[in-house]
Amino acid sequence: MNAPNAAPPSPRFVFDDGAAYEQMMGRWSALVAEPFLAWLALPEGLAWLDDGCGNGAFTEALLVRQRPSSLVGVDPAPAQLAFARQRAGTQGVRFLEGDAQALPLPDACVDAAVMALVLFFLPDPAQGLRELVRVVRSGGTVAAYHWDLAGGGFPLQPILDAVHAEGHESRTPPSTWAAALEASEHLWRAAGLVEVQTRQFEVRRRFDTFEDFWRTAYGSPRLRELFASLSPPALQRLTERVRTQLDPAGREPLVLVARANAVKGRRD
Repeated sequence: MNAPNAAPPSPRFVFDDGAAYEQMMGRWSALVAEPFLAWLALPEGLAWLDDGCGNGAFTEALLVRQRPSSLVGVDPAPAQLAFARQRAGTQGVRFLEGDAQALPLPDACVDAAVMALVLFFLPDPAQGLRELVRVVRSGGTVAAYHWDLAGGGFPLQPILDAVHAEGHESRTPPSTWAAALEASEHLWRAAGLVEVQTRQFEVRRRFDTFEDFWRTAYGSPRLRELFASLSPPALQRLTERVRTQLDPAGREPLVLVARANAVKGRRD
């Protein structure tokens, strides 16, 4: 499967607030981390790379479960790295600022490399995957998980649906096509990885009130920019559309469901 015809390059997605990202996506990512790492079924004591580590939510879960001999986290956003470094559960992690498509790491330096919620943000997912393969030792594991965007599994999908229903536009990641299970599997096989497998995980998150859920959207720079551009009445209409969709009877708390597609393979 090839990538669709490329559109003109869009501005990079940069997450500029680690605390806001934690509320929006970090807690969701941590929910996927446990079943994802169990599925990888790798032993403790390996050298790991968390590529696109963001604010360290997955990094922290990886440390707790896998007890790695070493762990490097790479991310292009200084604000995310600053938040990751101050997390209580990331002591001993080496965090580096860098691009997933040109990792600041030598060849064959880790036993396992993972991307958590990263692949669809890369302008060239195949190049990002080649970099993972490059830094993993022979016999090592390369794996990723990403939201099931085409299947509506994104945690903020109700808000995006309402944005479109109200006639507004919201910028999309450059490679949403890569998040599909079939596309991920093709990318992994095309990169020369063997024993490739895919899996979908479903997770649930509870919000005590609708407002708790709505506030998480402000962790997304693209939604934050959109909200700021709307008139107060337009923003209120958008908010109420989402509220009506999620909680028509006003029966809080809310339990939302998200789905992540995962892929793994081994380097020969």
